[in-house]
Amino acid sequence: MAGSGRKRPPLVADKRYGAGKPGAKKPMRKPPAKGPAKPSRKTARKPARRKSARKLPFFLAWPLTLVRWLLGLIWKLFWRGGMVVALLIAVGVFYFYSTLPPVSDLLDGRARGSVTMLDRNGQVFAWRGDQYGGIITTDTVAPAVKNAVIATEDKRFYRHFGLSPRGIASAIRINLSEGRGPLAGHGGSTLTQQVAKLLCLGVPFDPTRWESEAAYEQDCRQGSLWRKIKEAVYAMALEARYSKDEILTIYLNRAFLGSGSFGFEAASQRYFGRSAAEATVPEAAMMAGMLTAPTRYAPTNDLKLSQDRAATVLKLMQEQGYITMAEREAALANPATLSQAAQARAGGYFADWVMSTGPDFLTRDTTEDVVIRTTLDQDIQKAAEEALAWVFEDRVREGSTAQAAVVVMSADGAVRAMVGGRKTQVSGAFNRATQAKRQTGSAFKPFVYAAALDLGYSWNSLVEDSPLTIEIPGSGPWSPRNYTKEYYGMVTLARALRDSLNIPAVRLSEAVGRDIVRRVASEFGIESDLAAGPALALGASESSLLEMTGAYAGILNGGSSVTPYGLVELKLMGDEAPLMTQSGGMGERVILPDSARQLTYMMSRVIEEGTGRRARLEGREAAGKTGTTQAARDAWFLGFTADYVAGVWMGYDDNTPLSGVTGGGLPAAVWRETMTRVHEGLPARPLPMIRPDPDAVADPVADPGGLGGGTRDRTRPRGGNDVGEVIEDILRSLLGGR
Repeated sequence: MAGSGRKRPPLVADKRYGAGKPGAKKPMRKPPAKGPAKPSRKTARKPARRKSARKLPFFLAWPLTLVRWLLGLIWKLFWRGGMVVALLIAVGVFYFYSTLPPVSDLLDGRARGSVTMLDRNGQVFAWRGDQYGGIITTDTVAPAVKNAVIATEDKRFYRHFGLSPRGIASAIRINLSEGRGPLAGHGGSTLTQQVAKLLCLGVPFDPTRWESEAAYEQDCRQGSLWRKIKEAVYAMALEARYSKDEILTIYLNRAFLGSGSFGFEAASQRYFGRSAAEATVPEAAMMAGMLTAPTRYAPTNDLKLSQDRAATVLKLMQEQGYITMAEREAALANPATLSQAAQARAGGYFADWVMSTGPDFLTRDTTEDVVIRTTLDQDIQKAAEEALAWVFEDRVREGSTAQAAVVVMSADGAVRAMVGGRKTQVSGAFNRATQAKRQTGSAFKPFVYAAALDLGYSWNSLVEDSPLTIEIPGSGPWSPRNYTKEYYGMVTLARALRDSLNIPAVRLSEAVGRDIVRRVASEFGIESDLAAGPALALGASESSLLEMTGAYAGILNGGSSVTPYGLVELKLMGDEAPLMTQSGGMGERVILPDSARQLTYMMSRVIEEGTGRRARLEGREAAGKTGTTQAARDAWFLGFTADYVAGVWMGYDDNTPLSGVTGGGLPAAVWRETMTRVHEGLPARPLPMIRPDPDAVADPVADPGGLGGGTRDRTRPRGGNDVGEVIEDILRSLLGGR
């Protein structure tokens, strides 16, 4: 086999699959058929029988289909509408964001300025206008103030984006439960939204657009739905533009806290006499409590109500972890109280008067913050108020509507106290001391005697007290009578004034000349129109209490005119140099010093022996004069010591006659009570008056017309210095003195 040359074929196993012959070609595999492959018999299963869908009745199927369609439509509108609303809000936020200025420009939003008044000792006693105490920030204010505001107004302030959906939902729920509309009452506003409202959405006050500042503020605080939407957008812009502390700083500086105080610095100074940087926990709680209703909860309006409100704020602060229970209990045990100036609230009438005496552009219409130093003495003011209240409580029948006014001043016209009515805690009220023009009665007589003394009469010159009739052209005969309806013959000028005799005063006025009497009274400061007839001597003219008191001050100071004044210095807050100053109210000489000394002596007899005995002061010399008008419609008492001049008027606003009241009665009692309190602690000083010899002889004068006219008196009381008088006359003639 080997030699055959053939190769043996290799041994191979048979094909495991298929029975084809060796060397046969492998058949081509068919491509899979299109469509789903048929399962093999082994794996195929019988298909499960599908349950037939159960069809709903027509009357149920079509409503469900409609509901599904509506829900789908609402969903499409919701997300598409939401996108549009979000876009509009974004545009609004961007717009407001672009208009917001630096924080410093938003801290003082007042359109008007303020006036702060200081008394003679430099202590604040009154405020007028919109008070702004100065810039404070969250870093400079006392932490208690910041915490009290957040606890009271917006406890989630540092966690929201300007709006509080939870707060809004809660407010709506409360409003609905209380029977109001969803947006009426509680607003759910965040502190940022309140700032938006305080800023009036960035719209400044324009006096040409608004009728008044009140109308502007009312528009800022309207509660319409559209306004609330704008406030919400503006609040979000604030959150985007400023930090949380900057937003809180704006609020702390602009919030209104009653009594004309804008901002916590002004309120702290107004109520507690200290900066908000030094405010205690009770004081911070009281101020934060005022934010809800500033006028109602102002401590100057109702201190007890304000303290009760502060207790609620303290509870919120403790619950939110700002203070401990011990601190809360300590604050409740020692609630905040008013400063002395705020508590006294002295000088309401006085402050109004000072405001009226200064230039409008620096007082009533000022756009600047002004500080005015005045002549007011708060102790004297308190004394006058207490004296008036005491007399009306103890001496006047209950239910009486009679009014009274008191003025106290120094001899140079510096007004130390002013009470313009029985109700003293007022501002802007009718001031009977300055605005009421009333007949003066016998309180005018000292000016008649001043004119006579300056023309040569003396205190002991004689004048006739007997029946008198004067023919008045166009009116017929006029016959004055004394109050007692009796006549006393020849009397000295001192006695005539002491007993307030009418006929001697008329005779003297006619002898001296009415024109001269009017001139003397006018130069002493009585600016009202003075009567032209003979009744001038009996006080038929009208005048104010302030004018009359100033005229009496001229007698005390030796015969020089006086202009009552209350403003000493006016300057802008923060400036050192004053814009206005007033050093005194004394003017030109009206009568000679000797005439003033004689008149003072004569008026001292009124208090010691005459119609003004009820005004006598224990251990202190005083001079004065009573005054009662026809039918007792007005009763006056004016007088002075060596230190102060005081005037009192009493009457009804409607000119109803007083019942059983004369100038020597209740007005004299008010004067005595006032001056007794005013002089407490002051050493007694003698009056600047002559002190005649008790044995001085009465000085008869020529009386050619029976009216008491006289020649210049050269007769002096015994012991007088004739050489001195001659020298005095020579000096007067050389120097041109009167």
